[in-house]
Amino acid sequence: MRIGVAGVGRIGTMHATNLATLPSLEQVVLFDPVPGRAAASAAALGERARAVDTLDELLTAADGVLLATPTDTHPEMLRRAVAAGVPTLCEKPIAGDLDTMRALVAEVEASGVQVLVGFQRRFDPAVVELHRRIRSGELGTVYLARAIGHDAQPPDFGYLPASGGIFRDLLIHDLDAVPWLLGEPVVEVYASGSVLVHEAFAQADDVDNAVVTLRFASGAHAVLAGGRQDALGYDHRIEVLGSKDSLAVGLDPRTPLTSLEPDGPRVAADAYPGFTERFHRAYLNEMAVFAEVVAGNAENPSPARESLVSLELALACEQSRRSGQPVRLEPAAVTA
Repeated sequence: MRIGVAGVGRIGTMHATNLATLPSLEQVVLFDPVPGRAAASAAALGERARAVDTLDELLTAADGVLLATPTDTHPEMLRRAVAAGVPTLCEKPIAGDLDTMRALVAEVEASGVQVLVGFQRRFDPAVVELHRRIRSGELGTVYLARAIGHDAQPPDFGYLPASGGIFRDLLIHDLDAVPWLLGEPVVEVYASGSVLVHEAFAQADDVDNAVVTLRFASGAHAVLAGGRQDALGYDHRIEVLGSKDSLAVGLDPRTPLTSLEPDGPRVAADAYPGFTERFHRAYLNEMAVFAEVVAGNAENPSPARESLVSLELALACEQSRRSGQPVRLEPAAVTA
């Protein structure tokens, strides 16, 4: 099997490196629109990698392709991959606006080609196990989900105007993961945000700390909190409380959190510095699962249609933040 990677920036290079560790792969094929970039990356990866000069060459050479190029290139490149009949994993989002995404999802589904969206938390082994336990009924009735997502350092301020804002850029992962975990529609959203880290966020018409409350059709709630700076390190956790059990993921010796209880955890010297370290297992598993989907041996855990849910919720969050009012939503099915 040969898997292609389009775009060998930081994320694409990480994915290509992880793909090269899979014993089922014969070759990783690389393409980047910047001349010489793919060749340099292929040379660094060694004999199991090679570079091509065009996207068409990549689609011809690969059994599956991963798109890790800038967001504004995703719709065209995904359409070309689907037209070529090549299973694709596209980094989120597959499109920058809801209308384009809806049209693209319809095209993908009509084609029958497998398209996975790169929400890495769906591939994290601990989150996958949490999903299994919730769906199997082991937690009983779900009362509450809590998710915390804090960057260690804020992004480059020049990126902010094009980021889409905190809900579409940072909290989009939780807006995908939590409804997927609970498996039911969100009927109401309330969001609030503040600028506490740097005035650059206000200048970009954004906030750097935000809290979201989701109410689900069953009456269960979720509280999501996200921030752009944590002095101790990168922190992402999910907790789910049910009538039979309460479970957490992301709580381990590298979690940047200090307990004041005598026997509680202390922040370790190697607290997670960023998302690539925190979700290392997730990214490795994402590539392994993608290869299995390409081979026809696994179901798609992150289909294109489900990525509509998180974007719709992110837009509702922004509407609520600006209006100061909750936003009611029409229930929409969330598949397992």
